[in-house]
Amino acid sequence: MQQQNHTITYLKNYCPSDFLIKRVHLHFDIQDDQTVVRSILDIQRNPKTKTQKVPLVLNGEELHLQAVFLDGKALIKNEYVVDEKHLTIQIVPDQFILETQVVIFPKKNTTLMGLYQSRHNLCTQCESEGFRRITYFLDRPDVMSHFTTTLSADKNKYPILLSNGNLIEEKELEHNRRWVHWEDPSLKPCYLFALVAGDFDLIQDTFITLSNRTIDLYLYLEKGFRDQGDYAMLALKKSMKWDEEKFGREYDLNRYMTVAVSDFNMGAMENKGLNIFNTKYILAKPQTATDTDYINIERVIGHEYFHNWSGNRITCRDWFQLTLKEGLTVLRDQLFTEDMTSQGVARIDVVNTMRNHQFPEDAGPMAHPIRPESYLKIDNFYTATVYEKGAEVIRMVRTLLTPDIFRKGMDYYFSHYDGQAVTTEDFIAAMEAASGKELTQFSRWYHQAGTPVLRVKTKYDANKKTYTIIIKQSCPPTPGQENKLPLHLPFAIGLIGKNCEDLTLQLQDENKSVKGTKILEIKKLEETFTFVDIAENPAPSLLRHFSAPVEMQYDYTNEELALLLRCDSDAFCRWEAGQRLMMNVIKAVAEAIAAGKNPVVDPILINGIHQLISKPMRDLNLLSRLLMFPSLKYLLTHLPQIELDVIFEAKTLIEKTVAETLKEAFEKLLKDNILFHDYVYNIIECGHRRIKNCALYYLLKHDKEKYHLLAFEQATQANNMTDQFGALGALNDLAVSHREKALAQFYERYQHEPLVVNKWFSLQASSTLPTVINEVKKLLHHPAFDINNPNNVYALLVTFGQNTLRFHAKNGEGYQLMVDQVLLIDAKNPQVSTRVVQPLTQWKQMDSVRGALMKQALQRLAQSNKLSDNLFEIVSKSVG
Repeated sequence: MQQQNHTITYLKNYCPSDFLIKRVHLHFDIQDDQTVVRSILDIQRNPKTKTQKVPLVLNGEELHLQAVFLDGKALIKNEYVVDEKHLTIQIVPDQFILETQVVIFPKKNTTLMGLYQSRHNLCTQCESEGFRRITYFLDRPDVMSHFTTTLSADKNKYPILLSNGNLIEEKELEHNRRWVHWEDPSLKPCYLFALVAGDFDLIQDTFITLSNRTIDLYLYLEKGFRDQGDYAMLALKKSMKWDEEKFGREYDLNRYMTVAVSDFNMGAMENKGLNIFNTKYILAKPQTATDTDYINIERVIGHEYFHNWSGNRITCRDWFQLTLKEGLTVLRDQLFTEDMTSQGVARIDVVNTMRNHQFPEDAGPMAHPIRPESYLKIDNFYTATVYEKGAEVIRMVRTLLTPDIFRKGMDYYFSHYDGQAVTTEDFIAAMEAASGKELTQFSRWYHQAGTPVLRVKTKYDANKKTYTIIIKQSCPPTPGQENKLPLHLPFAIGLIGKNCEDLTLQLQDENKSVKGTKILEIKKLEETFTFVDIAENPAPSLLRHFSAPVEMQYDYTNEELALLLRCDSDAFCRWEAGQRLMMNVIKAVAEAIAAGKNPVVDPILINGIHQLISKPMRDLNLLSRLLMFPSLKYLLTHLPQIELDVIFEAKTLIEKTVAETLKEAFEKLLKDNILFHDYVYNIIECGHRRIKNCALYYLLKHDKEKYHLLAFEQATQANNMTDQFGALGALNDLAVSHREKALAQFYERYQHEPLVVNKWFSLQASSTLPTVINEVKKLLHHPAFDINNPNNVYALLVTFGQNTLRFHAKNGEGYQLMVDQVLLIDAKNPQVSTRVVQPLTQWKQMDSVRGALMKQALQRLAQSNKLSDNLFEIVSKSVG
């Protein structure tokens, strides 16, 4: 690596701020090419710190300082020091007013952190360390202040001027300018500050809270997209009602504002009273949004709203505690989605995300606990580990305590820590206080990285009618953590009899029995549990509802898996049985191909799928999940001894065999689920569309003209985006003219809908056709592609990086393409470049040839002396 100056931050070195900022007044004078920011800070020394008479050091980056005043006196240049990252004043009193004036240039801000321009509007992103790009400040979450904000701007260019809290006053100024005054009555850290200035369409509504207060709701949309905002407003009202009912949380301000912008690094931001969203998670109408889009919009709107309590009113003491707000709020949005859709299907989708994104992270060079110990750039730890695994950890608390006691723990947490910046230890203490349950060992989940492995064995004694389960836990070494301690976790189990019913479960030495699911608590490296009065040798339904984020190893027979696929009452375990059965069959076929033998598809899989579709279940969304094979990425991880191309060949052969054998059944499934009326979004109709498109996917495995034409007609004539996109997806891996025509017509029709164009990009980047890398190269120069727009980059480059087959072409062409783009992007937007580079960091999980080429690509990045801190941290850890 090129030598650069980098400062690592360690959790062990945390100290409270030497100074506190009680009140903040900001004034933004917005001009055409620049914005003047005047801040007035009411500062005092922190009485809780031991340091005395230390200088005041404020964070600030990319700021052009014009003036500094201390208690009204202008400071001259030898009374303060300014460098690239700080403003330091050596001598200050114990309490004082500091005023600064700076100039910033939003149009030139390509990082999309701080104040920047999106299309013709201005907006902010301050989490985690963006506020320092707006003005000089103590940019850390444990400094909580009262903010007032005034803004002035040209009233024609910026008729809408928004900030946090309540609107106090607005007036007209001379020279065609307008002035507004906002005041936020709540205490908040600066990362929750927000500002929006521009010209928007507006949707207004109200919500009546449980205490009969009226909340004014405002949804601001970029001009021309007013017709795509109604569902977002509905989702917000559902979120507010759900949080009242499930967690007793009522909204506190008089208004709740949401703004959607096209240029945004993340999905959305929970700024107090003024959420700013990526348009991807707001805009929806049947012609442009899929069912999945509707579900994700509802989930993300819920997530940001739920942050009002789990993140805003109670925030993080420091950024190492990020999972305190994000893990908890992800769990809350998951529970919300389960209630709004289907509990089992929502859980399966979460597990799929964990296995395809978080588990590889745990196995890679950036592996870290949900509460990291150190970082170079905290931006790099907005990860699946901190968010999704963090949610799984809190879900385990909920399982161990029971949902009712968990709710009591949440009530305790909200009441005791409201208005404070706290730690994960405080959260666990709240759960212990409310439940009386000791969670010291459980807290290891916060400190220990890696995916635990549970090795399970069972034994049935027909004479004693006992069923014994032995569970051994371990965890592989991760960077900086060679030795792992045993974890405390819930292990949910059921036993399925041959008549497809859950057996009654009673443990030895226990008096109570349950029918269905039993929660076992695992604490030791090895645990043994014996169930009594088990009249037959059952099929074990293990890790029900994915009760812990672990890899579970158990030697199921294909017959047991087929039984569970047909009968298990737990949706996750039913799906898991199908995934394991499919993987077993893929393994057998792949081994035969590799050995030059004639591969045979085990009929037990075909019969299992036939049973599913010949008598379709009520939950068609679940059925669609049960019919889909594991991802190539997941298969590659679990079949490391088999070459990637062989796995793909085996998977393709099996899917084609299933399709040909069950052709009539799939044709009937498709026909039975065609909806002839106009599109309606609800979970039942989602199921009809999803299973119809699943059937179409299988029928196209026949590679026959009539099915190509069927898919083409649906792709070009369907009255909703779900069916159009589903048909395009079914055609996407076929080298046929109908694919090219459908893609061309799709772009022609939707070229003025940016989010739909992103779908068009992602489809082509995800194709398994051997021409895909050339298509990606061409699309990089397409007029609709803007490398400065994160959504464009995610749709094309991040999707291509997730294309397991073609990104990992043996000649390494995909890796070199990615390095070229990462270097271009990093110079403008480091947060986006680190998203794009992620697939290369998994080089140790690939075969020796591909792994060596991936490492060479990373070394090429490492040779640059212009890497951002964000990218440097990831590359240095990956190459080392």
